Amino acid sequence: MSKIPMTVQGERMLREELARLKTVDRPRIIAAIAEAREHGDLKENAEYHAAREQQGFCEGRIKEIESKLASAQVIDVTTLPKTGKVIFGVTVELINLETDGEVRYQIVGDDEADLKVGKISVNSPIARALIGKEEGEVVAVKTPNGVVEYEIAGVDYQ
Repeated sequence: MSKIPMTVQGERMLREELARLKTVDRPRIIAAIAEAREHGDLKENAEYHAAREQQGFCEGRIKEIESKLASAQVIDVTTLPKTGKVIFGVTVELINLETDGEVRYQIVGDDEADLKVGKISVNSPIARALIGKEEGEVVAVKTPNGVVEYEIAGVDYQ
């Protein structure tokens, strides 16, 4: 089984979601099913069918999270030597050489990626182009709109 790279924050978020699903959502859904059963005929009971569907989604998500956590390789970049190289988990400050625009991205696992908050997947084209490069290097990234060149202005191991 291959390991799934994950940051410490990503693991914590998954564990919190798992705990919520098991201790809050699952009991609420079970209570809703029990209440819907009391209403009688299950064939035409929309509340019962909706609750069963919710239960299926909840149990599926629990299994998915447990599987991801079982195969997770948690990487804490704060404990790694600061070499200035771009690796999984670091936050990279980039300067677009064409527009002089600056962006900051943290390279995270697929489940943690959220471009709105500056987190990109380790499997994204930008991250793949950056991994292994050092501060000060210029990197060409193939995008749907063509090749974009970025200068690595900073690598933060926080």
